[in-house]
Amino acid sequence: MSASATSRLGWYARRAAQMSPGEVAWRVRDQAVRAAWSPRQVTRRQLARTTYPAPARELTFTAVLPPGTAARVPGEAREQILEAADRLLRGEWETLGVLRTDLERPDWFRDPVTGLRSDPDKYAFRVDHRSQEKVGNVKQVWELSRMQHLTLLATAWFLSQDERYARRVADQLRSWWRENPFLSGVHWTSGIELGIRLISLAWIRRLLDGWPGVADLFERDALAVRQIRWHQQYLAAFPSRGSSANNHVIAEAAGQLVASCAFPWFRESERWRRDSALLLERELIRNTFPSGIGRELASDYQCFVAELGFAAAVEAEASGHPLSQVTWDRLGAMADSAAAMLDERLRPPRQGDSDEGCGLLLDAPAASRWPFMLALADALVGRLDWWPRPAADAGSVIAGALAGPRHQVAGRPTQRPSRFADAGVTLLRTSGENEIWCRCDGGPHGYLSIAAHAHADALSVEVRYAGIDILADPGTYCYHGEREWRSYFRSTLAHNTAELDGRSQSSERGPFMWARHAQAREVEVIDDGDIARWTAEHSGYASLDPPALHRRSVLLDRASRSLDIIDEIEGRHQVRLAFHLGPEVQVELDGSTAALSWPQPGTPGAARLELPGVLGWSLHRGETDPILGWYSPGLGRRVPAYTLLGRGYCALGAPLATRLEFLEIDTPPRPVLSWGISDARLREAPEIRAEA
Repeated sequence: MSASATSRLGWYARRAAQMSPGEVAWRVRDQAVRAAWSPRQVTRRQLARTTYPAPARELTFTAVLPPGTAARVPGEAREQILEAADRLLRGEWETLGVLRTDLERPDWFRDPVTGLRSDPDKYAFRVDHRSQEKVGNVKQVWELSRMQHLTLLATAWFLSQDERYARRVADQLRSWWRENPFLSGVHWTSGIELGIRLISLAWIRRLLDGWPGVADLFERDALAVRQIRWHQQYLAAFPSRGSSANNHVIAEAAGQLVASCAFPWFRESERWRRDSALLLERELIRNTFPSGIGRELASDYQCFVAELGFAAAVEAEASGHPLSQVTWDRLGAMADSAAAMLDERLRPPRQGDSDEGCGLLLDAPAASRWPFMLALADALVGRLDWWPRPAADAGSVIAGALAGPRHQVAGRPTQRPSRFADAGVTLLRTSGENEIWCRCDGGPHGYLSIAAHAHADALSVEVRYAGIDILADPGTYCYHGEREWRSYFRSTLAHNTAELDGRSQSSERGPFMWARHAQAREVEVIDDGDIARWTAEHSGYASLDPPALHRRSVLLDRASRSLDIIDEIEGRHQVRLAFHLGPEVQVELDGSTAALSWPQPGTPGAARLELPGVLGWSLHRGETDPILGWYSPGLGRRVPAYTLLGRGYCALGAPLATRLEFLEIDTPPRPVLSWGISDARLREAPEIRAEA
C-alpha cells in the first residue's frame, strides 16, 4: 500500500472516531450511493458527442429586479465595480492572495500556486481533493469556480450596459458548462462549492436580464438548464450532516433554496424549495448562539454564514415563500453582534479560521466582507442607532430592491453590547478617538465534534489601538498542503495565551479535526465606569500530571489607558507565555520590558509592555525552524511579525503579571497599580523561577 493510501486510511480512521454511530451508518450509506452513481457520470467526451434536446416547455425567468435599481447604486461603488471589471477583461483577478493574469480564458482545473492541474475527467468521488500532490491547492482551484468574478462582471453590465462585460460572462459560463459535466472532476467533490455556485448563477441571470443574449445563455440553452438541475440533484442527494454540518450545510441549503426559487423549472423544484428552506432554518439556529455569534467561533465564518442566510432570505421573500420570523430574528442577531464587535476602523475580530469566504459578490472585492454584510443587513432589517455606519454599496442597494420593505426583527439590543456570554466572547474597549479594543476569549473550543475551524486559543486576547493590531491574533494562512504551517497557526503557541509542558490546550487529529477540546468558561465580567475586568479559566490541561487549571484576568483601566493581564496556573509546569505583535509594530526588548511603537501616518502610537520578570524573555520574527513570529493578513499570505516569548516554570499561587500601557507620544508613563496587589509582589513571586 502506498504512503498516500496509508495516510488516507489513517485520516478516515481518525475521522470516524469523531462520529456518532448514526453518522457512521449514514456515511456508509453515502459512500454506497456515491459508488452507485458512477454510471451517471458525464465525461467531456460524452458531452461532446451528445446533443441535448431543448426543454420540453418554454422556460422563463421572472425573479427580476425592479426598474430603476441601477440608478440608485452610489457613484463611488459604481466606479469601483467598473474598474475591477475592466481588470477582469484584461484577465486580472486576485484569488486568496494570488494575482492571476490568466482569466481571459481560464483553466478551471489549474492551481496557480503549484501549477498542478487535476484530471477533469476523473469520477468526482474518486478525486482526492485533500491531496495537494494530485489537485494542487484545492482552495485556489475551487475559488474561481464559485463564479463570483462573473457576478461582478454581470453587475458591471447591469450598471453600464457595456456589451463587453456580458459577452465575457457568457463565454466563461459556456466554457464552464462544457468543461465540467456532471460528476466529472474536482468541482463536483464538495457541496459547499455547488451551493455558492448556484447563488452566483441566479444573480448572474438576474443582473443580465436586460441583455438580449441572456435567455440563450440560460433557459434556452439545454446544457445550462441541465447544469442547474445537476447541481440541485447533487445537493439533494449529498447534504453535509453530523460532524460536518457547519457552514458547509448552510451554503448547500442556501444555494439550493436560491436556485429552486429563481429557477423553478423542474418537477422537483417545489420539493427542493421546501426541503432546503427547512434545512436552512434549522441549521442557522444550530450554527449560531442566540446572541448571534457563530458557534464555530471563527469570526469570518459568522460573516460568511450571515451573507448566505440573507441571500437565501431575499430570494425566498422575492419568490413569495418567505422564511420564518425565527430565522429573520436570528439573522438580525447575527448582524447586531457583528456590528458590536467591530473596532473603530470597522475591522472584525480575527478569532479562529478564515478563508475570506463570500456568499454573494456584487461589489469590487475588499479586504473585509464585514462592512458589505452590515450594509446588506441595513437594507434588509435596518441598522440600530449604535451601529457603525458602513457606506452604501451596490450589493445592499440591489439586494434590498429585490427584497422590498425592511423586515422587522424582534429582541434587538438598544445599546452596543460588549459581552456575548453564550459564546464566551467579551470586548473591553474605550470610547472616542484612538480606541483601545480588546477581545477576550472565554468560551467553547468550537462547533461539533471535529470543531473544524477552531484554534487552540482559549483565554487568548486580541488588542488594538485605533484599529491597529498591537497584540495580534495570527490569522490562518493555509488550509491544505502545508501541514506544519497549518498546525502552527492553529496552535496555542501562536496565540496570546499560555502553553504548558510544550503542548497545545486542544489536540489536533488533522487539518480540520480536533480530538481533545479545551473548554473555557467566564468566571466574572465587570464593567463599571473607568474599570472593566474579565476573568475566565479553561480545563485544556486537566490531563497533565499534575492536572493544571489556567485562569486569566484582564483589566482595562480607561483613565490610565492600560491593560493588566494576570495569569494563574495550578501545578508546577513548564510554561511558555507568548505575546504576538501586529506587523506594523516595532519593538525593543530590554530584559522584561518591551517598548512598542507604530509610526503609522495619522495614528502614530507607542506603548510599554511590562512582562513577568520571573520568565526569561526572547524576541522572535519570521523564524521557520521552529516556526515563530508570523502574521497572516489573509489566506495564502504570511508576513513576519515580532513575537515576545517568555519561558519558565509556574506553581500554584504564583501569578504572572503583564501590563500594557499606551502612551501619548513624548509623554512619560503614569504609574498605576491595579487589583489591590503591588506590581512588585506580582513580579517577584518566589514560586516561579526563570528557565535556565
